[in-house]
Amino acid sequence: MSKPLTIPQGRVHRDLTDAEFAELDELLTQTPEPLEPVDVVMLDGFLCGVLVQPVLLETATWLPHVFDFDGTPLPDDVDAAWLERTTALILRRHAALTRAIAEDGWFDPLVLEADEQAPPPPDGATDARDDLLASLHPVSQSLMPWVAGFQHATQCFPDLSEMSDDAVLSALARLYRHLPAETDDEREVVATLDREQPLTTLDDAIEDLVIAIADLSDLTRKARFKVETVKRDVPKPGRNDPCACGSGKKFKACHGKT
Repeated sequence: MSKPLTIPQGRVHRDLTDAEFAELDELLTQTPEPLEPVDVVMLDGFLCGVLVQPVLLETATWLPHVFDFDGTPLPDDVDAAWLERTTALILRRHAALTRAIAEDGWFDPLVLEADEQAPPPPDGATDARDDLLASLHPVSQSLMPWVAGFQHATQCFPDLSEMSDDAVLSALARLYRHLPAETDDEREVVATLDREQPLTTLDDAIEDLVIAIADLSDLTRKARFKVETVKRDVPKPGRNDPCACGSGKKFKACHGKT
């Protein structure tokens, strides 16, 4: 089980306690098969990936992807008490992250402790997992599950990845450096970051990860909360003009009433 970093009292109101993080992790494992839920560490990264999108996502849009990677709906006969409690904890963490990022420009990510072991992989997958971990910088091995959860959000909702803003792409690269590089281009990006922005300790890596999320939030905020301007085909009538409905009354006494 992963443990959260210490959360200073008073910074994030109503955030989950250590016990509630552990409870949520256990509850997620109870998701009915054959659905494949994220674990609590991936959930933390996923929620941040949702929050920094250039579009404002409704809970009903992203929540199914917590309970199943493909977003398959839960069965109709799912245990109501289990769903209510699990959803309540998820939404509390989502709200806490929202407040922390918006108000402080900082949050405490849920990451694996250095001395913790990942759960055993399926039979026959040990070598593949070990090869992936061996390809990562030591500090990235602790952050990989969190960043994988963030990437899950960007794959489900590609608006962020499709932005052409160089600053957005740079912030994404700083996050994805903690995932195994699959192409020569990705390996070159990681090598460049390791050379120009080396991360020698886990604390350094966590700080850079949090700053990258805060940067993405700032870069996408205008688009995320954009309000479409209402365009009128004809000028709005004055309050003392005759109402266009033909009633003979002034606009303010007819359709212009508030």
